[in-house]
Amino acid sequence: MEDGIPKNQEQKELQNTLTLKRKQKITVETLPGKKALSYSSMEKMVKSKEKIPTETIHFHQKADNMSKKAITQSEINNVVWKACDTFRGVIDPSQYKDYILTMLFVKYVSDVWKDKKNFYAEKYKGDEIRVQRALRNERFQMPENCTFDYLFENRNAANVGELINTALESMEDANRSKLERVFRNIDFNSEANLGQTKDRNRRLKNLLVDFSALDLQPSHLEDNDVIGDAYEYLIEKFASDAGKKAGEFYTPAQVSKLLAKLLNPQPGDRIIDPACGSGSLLIKLAKQVGSKNFSLYGQEINGSTWALARMNMFLHEIDDATIEWGDTLNNPKLLEEDSLLKGNIVGANPPFSLDKWGADDAMADQFNRFHRGIPPKSKGDYAFVSHMIESTYHDTGRVGVILPHGVLFRGSSEGKIRQQLIEENLLEAVIGLPANLFYGTSIPATILIFNRAKGENKDILFIDASEGYESGTNQNRLRGKDIDKIVNTYRAFQEANPLTTEEGEVIEEKYAYRAPLQEVIENEYNLNIPRYVDTFEEEQEIDIPVTQSKIKELKKELTVVEQQMDNYLSDLGF
Repeated sequence: MEDGIPKNQEQKELQNTLTLKRKQKITVETLPGKKALSYSSMEKMVKSKEKIPTETIHFHQKADNMSKKAITQSEINNVVWKACDTFRGVIDPSQYKDYILTMLFVKYVSDVWKDKKNFYAEKYKGDEIRVQRALRNERFQMPENCTFDYLFENRNAANVGELINTALESMEDANRSKLERVFRNIDFNSEANLGQTKDRNRRLKNLLVDFSALDLQPSHLEDNDVIGDAYEYLIEKFASDAGKKAGEFYTPAQVSKLLAKLLNPQPGDRIIDPACGSGSLLIKLAKQVGSKNFSLYGQEINGSTWALARMNMFLHEIDDATIEWGDTLNNPKLLEEDSLLKGNIVGANPPFSLDKWGADDAMADQFNRFHRGIPPKSKGDYAFVSHMIESTYHDTGRVGVILPHGVLFRGSSEGKIRQQLIEENLLEAVIGLPANLFYGTSIPATILIFNRAKGENKDILFIDASEGYESGTNQNRLRGKDIDKIVNTYRAFQEANPLTTEEGEVIEEKYAYRAPLQEVIENEYNLNIPRYVDTFEEEQEIDIPVTQSKIKELKKELTVVEQQMDNYLSDLGF
């Protein structure tokens, strides 16, 4: 093969592409600095079997069409979700999500770079020196061999996997403060994941062709949140496909939204998630602030998930977020000098009842996180709670954590830790969620809210929200009204005066209860929600005479039916 297309199958492929693009009214443009080629000139070259330098060609939606419809999130979702067909049946969804989301990232930043380049070229009337000077001041840099267009031009290369890997490495090197090590856990030239050379190259070519249908230049998007929201949507779709493994990287959007509203971070707050997954909860917490005046910090144990979180922050234009890679319980990376980093808000959905979490080394923890007690080796729930509380400011810090219901009533060391947290007046609310909200587990979960600023108010709010949800095929989901009800109940509890007696207060029948400390003590620090929120439904009284009468009538009807059956069988000779 020479510089152009060989006179065989690829020549036919280009002819088909030209015909399709013309029908779709998609214009053709050459890349900057290349000789222009029209549809008609290219079609003539194809018919005369001339070689066409395809590396110069780039198809795009006509930009000067004033009636051009802006690209919506749903259109991006559909194209990218279809691109997943390249990998379905080849590797697990929990793996191929990394390839798809990385390529979406590359396509987006490439198109943003192209948009910026076009803007400055117009602004400076083609003065290349001024254009390059302006581009050097952008929030990220894009070397030519990193762009999606470059990769697409080389989609037929025998080493296309290596070219993509090299492009990712170069992108990292050019943007170290934002992308360092982000792509080190993904290999587009992996035989184990993508197959032998011929199959691998075909899959990667298909992937590049699928993504070429997207034009993600900001000037062509519906609004600035489209790409970030599309990224979040796709992570959720991958979570749905990945089943049990999904819980490792994603908290359902509605649950994240609920926790963000409950914690309600304010401008200027430091926000921390020590088990941040792909960063969805951190982003929800950031959006809740309502301004850019916040600081985000996260840590994630899984390398590929950590990379997703970094890309997620970048796509949401949260460039200064600090996302560390490592084991929070055994090797916390969010530090300030020699101490744990402190924040106003700490929220997380850590792995439920984590086994082998590091109990053997907890006694000698240099940060003294487990001074209230060491949780069992096989259940790391209170290890995360202990870490989170110790990561808050001592006078104003608040914690919101999603955990299994067992943390409310299990005994042994967990019971002792729970008792001390209550006696320190840190626990503010216990919220029971519906079952089957989370990927990978159908068990119901609870949200615990801890507040260092409770002051003299020692009451604890209990909410049983287990019946407020919309049923789904695979997962149930919280509706907007379910979230609002929980949040409004919690805020009303915060604003109300503390109880002045040792008797609790029913806030709403079968839903919410305000418990005084004494009642919790009498329950031996057991926080099981049914002890406080009475959800007992009285059974309807049975009218015995009426029921007996119905039974007699049914027996008579049965006798008649049996007699008819006997007659039918007799007629048939039985």
